[in-house]
Amino acid sequence: MSVVTADSALSGIPDGLRKPLLSEYSQIINNFMEHRWTAAELSGGRFCEIVYTILDGHARGSYPAFPTKPERLVDACRRLENNSSVPRSFQILIPRLLPALYEIRNNRNVGHVGGDVEPDPMDSSAVVSISSWILAELIRVFHGVGTEAAQKIVDELSERRLPLVWKSGDVRRVLKPTLQLPAQILLLLASSSSRVHFNELLSWTEHKNKSHFTKSLRGLHKARMLEFNETSQEIELLPPGVERAAELVRKMGTTPRFS
Repeated sequence: MSVVTADSALSGIPDGLRKPLLSEYSQIINNFMEHRWTAAELSGGRFCEIVYTILDGHARGSYPAFPTKPERLVDACRRLENNSSVPRSFQILIPRLLPALYEIRNNRNVGHVGGDVEPDPMDSSAVVSISSWILAELIRVFHGVGTEAAQKIVDELSERRLPLVWKSGDVRRVLKPTLQLPAQILLLLASSSSRVHFNELLSWTEHKNKSHFTKSLRGLHKARMLEFNETSQEIELLPPGVERAAELVRKMGTTPRFS
């Protein structure tokens, strides 16, 4: 039995649209995991334009050769709501989500200067959530599967962003336990979009020596790889640590995932 991937599930969409769609989604995920908020949100804007092109082509019964940017996306999405012959999510839900996603790119100090907020994890998390739901819905409709199966395909795609780390619920594990503790710490922090508590990080590594673990954190803090607040016991990855974690991922290649 062949494995269903996002690419095969969306085979009903021409290559000129399907490949940019999946590529842009991967860019959103990779940028988010590397804490490059502006880049993630910019990719969200391009993702909107590709999805709009797909929905419009589906409704017309004829797809363009490549994605196009509508002159006014909000107005164009409203016009999609007139397409009563398509699935309701293609008529109502996605056309109403796209403007919100596009708004983050346009008016939150991302695509243009002068927005009222700086690009941050909150907005980037919204971009990831909305784009993931839209992609899962496209898979559900085009591949004819249930929502759970569609979401699983999207999860498989997005989890390749950090193949050295496995996640299930609140548990995370580095899949190459022979890596030195500092490298494991950086990879685990990179797999999270927010601060991590000392005890949580310790449990993820299953390290038995708390004093040695603290010493490693202090060393990484001193090297400015991470910020270790010993009062609150919270740890946050810093830009040099993000770069080091990305370097580790590139160096190790595609380590298999386990579930």
